[in-house]
Amino acid sequence: MGSKKPLKIFTGTATTYLTSKICNSIGVDLGTSSCPVFADGEFEPCFEETIRGSHVFLVQSTFPPSDNLMELLLMIDAAKRASAYKIIAVLPYFGFARQDRKDKPRVSIGAKLVADLLSAAGVDRIITMDLHADQIQGFFNVPVDHLFASALFIPFIKKMGLRDVVIASPDVGGTKRANTYAKMLGVDMVICHKSRAKANVIDSMTLIGDVRDKDVILVDDLIDTAGTITTAAGLMVKEGANSVRAFAAHGLLSEPAYERIENSALQEVYFTDSIPPKRESSKIKYISVADAIGEAIMRVYKNESISSLFFK
Repeated sequence: MGSKKPLKIFTGTATTYLTSKICNSIGVDLGTSSCPVFADGEFEPCFEETIRGSHVFLVQSTFPPSDNLMELLLMIDAAKRASAYKIIAVLPYFGFARQDRKDKPRVSIGAKLVADLLSAAGVDRIITMDLHADQIQGFFNVPVDHLFASALFIPFIKKMGLRDVVIASPDVGGTKRANTYAKMLGVDMVICHKSRAKANVIDSMTLIGDVRDKDVILVDDLIDTAGTITTAAGLMVKEGANSVRAFAAHGLLSEPAYERIENSALQEVYFTDSIPPKRESSKIKYISVADAIGEAIMRVYKNESISSLFFK
């Protein structure tokens, strides 16, 4: 039985472009809100309509700067204080997810801290997509609906008409993701093994598997500086690949990512629009996640299952 309490969707300033598409997809008006900024840079999100007793969905990706996360926290707090019935944070991209463990001494586990901050602010549920590590869901003490870009990418890859596809993971950590794609497409998988000199700097990379005369699809959760993905693409071509394309849920694309992609062996790179593009590129294309997130919002609102919507 669906809920009779009102459904309201609001957006943070960083994700207005996507929230508008989500609202259009499900036929819901975008809620009215504002975020005035003081002279010193402090800001104060405010709902410009009543939300008392409503299911409030707050859409905001938390990519840098950290103001995007802070704005979402303040929105949650404002919704709680305005007597919202349920507060659901929709984070198409969950920032700080790469800090999911102590991989060296004296570092924070940023993903856990952000989960605690969201809970402390008063969130009732999280909807997010392609977390850097699945176990981050366990950092929360509220329900997490974890969506997957593979639900968009796999049907798209099937329609591309490539001759002899092989799925590739750019690192060992992404083998589970790559295996999902390979299984759903009924093709083989190869793995790149890399060692890093330091963060964002690759020391060496070797290929495990055969890509000769294959159309390679590299899959990853995010691309930041594009060092790993472009190095992997070059290695694939060197090993005889027919073509190389990349699919990743989140396009952070920090410098020098655009130059690396343009000058690489990659023919095309596909992202969802969880993060807005910083500039145009002849090789970079976007597939909107608005319909998928909109459907998830409606199913959560109606207390319906969403597991059937998404590949794992």
